[in-house]
Parts: sequence; structure tokens; C-alpha cells
Amino acid sequence: MRYAFIERHRNVWPISAQCRVLDVSVSGYGQYRARQQRASRTGPAPATAATSRLSNMALLVHIRALFVEMKGAYGWPRIWRELAARGVRAGKERVRKLMQANGLRARGKKKFRVTTDSGHGLPVSPNLLERRFDVGERNRVWSGDITYVWTDEGWLYLAVVIDLFSRQVVGFSMGDRMTRGLVIDALRMAWFRRRPAPGLIFHSDRGSQYASEDFQRHLVAFGMKGSMSRKGDCWDNAVTETLFGSLKVERLHDMRLATRRRAKDEIMDWLTFYNGKRLHSTLGYMSPMAFEKKRLADERKLVA
Repeated sequence: MRYAFIERHRNVWPISAQCRVLDVSVSGYGQYRARQQRASRTGPAPATAATSRLSNMALLVHIRALFVEMKGAYGWPRIWRELAARGVRAGKERVRKLMQANGLRARGKKKFRVTTDSGHGLPVSPNLLERRFDVGERNRVWSGDITYVWTDEGWLYLAVVIDLFSRQVVGFSMGDRMTRGLVIDALRMAWFRRRPAPGLIFHSDRGSQYASEDFQRHLVAFGMKGSMSRKGDCWDNAVTETLFGSLKVERLHDMRLATRRRAKDEIMDWLTFYNGKRLHSTLGYMSPMAFEKKRLADERKLVA
């Protein structure tokens, strides 16, 4: 029955991958295929009860392949939507039960401590965002933040810039020190990639890196308006906090990172996945890049 499934889907999934998922040998599949070719003149085999059961096995193979592809980040709602997007039709409850019965569960959320240094005497910007995270246009509101990752070589710090319109990470920077240069590099990357018009709001926490004279000077040079969260209120910058939580839970949690280089590679790989593939519930279960592409196509239709 497993070999029959592999044969049916040999042009959809790599044979070696199917054999691995179904726990059968490639050589055994080869022998099965040879037998089928020898018996091909006798006509198709009659339908049996096993044939009807194949649909569940087929669906489970698709589910397992997606679960592995997404590195365990997806629970059943995203798996179900991703299956539908790839033309595999199945009911929500059926996908949920199959995943539950086979122990396929997304990693759970964990709390991470805040490291913002707001105990400084630097000027702070007013809160222009006020938790209005739903933004209707690209390059109108960006948010930034810093997080940290432990490696055997010590801490690695990550600064990101997110466009709140699509939740896309448009700039990032990594280093072994949590300095103002870290956040400036992330901002520069975002600006050079997107070249936003003057008036963009850049929101961050009150950390000394963002409040520094150098960072504020860059905001002015790029024609941006600074906005900062209220003191000690992480919910004012919830989008970036959520991004960091997803990165750590879906990719870095329980992973031993021997070097900062390894950590950087994992982070960059996940950010690429996040921007290009990861389904975002806020975006109607589309990836940030797909969401922007669709919006651009819709705008062009209206102009035409």
C-alpha cells in the first residue's frame, strides 16, 4: 500500500523523501515497481478496502512533509491552509485529528524577559503609534527592536525593522554588542531597500540605542518621525515582540548554537522563511511578501 502511494505520487514528491516519510526502503520500492511493470498486462487490480484507506495515508504524507518543511513551526490551522494553497483539499477537522493522532504539534510559546535600557537621561519621542498596528500602506509606519540569542561564544544581538503594513522584516543587523550602531545598521538597510517618502513614523521602545543622538540624527536625515513606547510597556511595540517570540520558539528554542556564525545563519534562514513563506494570521494567512505582492497587483488593476 505504501509503495502504491509512492508510485502514484512519484512526480509530486521525491521518491527518496517519500520512502523516508513512509519508513520504507528505496530498494523495496524499486522491486515493487519492477513487479508492477511485469504484471501491467493483466489489467488494473480490483478496488479494495485498502484503496479507501489510502487517502488518509496520502494526506498524512503531505502533512508530514509540510510539517518538516516548516521545521515544526506550523500547527494544524496553518498546515490546513498551506495544504489548500498547494491544491490538497481536506477538511479542517480531518487535518487536526491526523496531526493530533500522529503527535504533530507546533512548538508552544514561551515568555522572554525584556532587556530594554530605558533608565537614561536621553530625550524620548512621543508615542505617535499608540498601538495602531493596522497600517493601510507600505512604508508609512515601521517598528524596530532588539533581542538576544545565547551561543557558546556568548550573546548575539539582533536588531530588526518591520513594515507594519505587511509585517515584513525590511531591515536587520546582528552583532556581539548591543550598541547604537546595531540599530543604525538595521535602519540603514531598511532605508536603502525601500527608500520611503518623508514622513514615515519609526516606532521603538525607549532604549538608549534608539534614543541616542546618532540614531535620532539618522531619522532626521531619512525624513522620518520618531515614536517611542511608554516606559516599561512592551505591548506598545507588540509586533516586534511577537516576531522575536516566533523566531525563538519556532527555530532557536532547545537548539545549541556553538558559534555566533551558526546563530546568524539560523536567524537569516528563518527571516527568509518568515518574509517569503510563513503564513501570518493578521494578513489573512498570507506571507508578508505575498501580501504585498497581492496588494500591488490589486492597485494596478484599479489604475488600469
